Amino acid sequence: MCFNAGPLDRALRISIGIGLIVYGLGTSNILLAVVGLVPLLTGAIGFCPFYPLLKINTGCKKD
Repeated sequence: MCFNAGPLDRALRISIGIGLIVYGLGTSNILLAVVGLVPLLTGAIGFCPFYPLLKINTGCKKD
């Protein structure tokens, strides 16, 4: 299966997601922690739903 998020993109998304969650929980800002779930999950799955709309693909190469 071909994902549209490459390894660097995924690592950045996971790092940003964890950072937002930790900061949100540390400051009792639950909304920020929930927003942090989006980049965390898209990084873990390797698929960003906005990339096809923007015609971006940092993952697999198409033949």
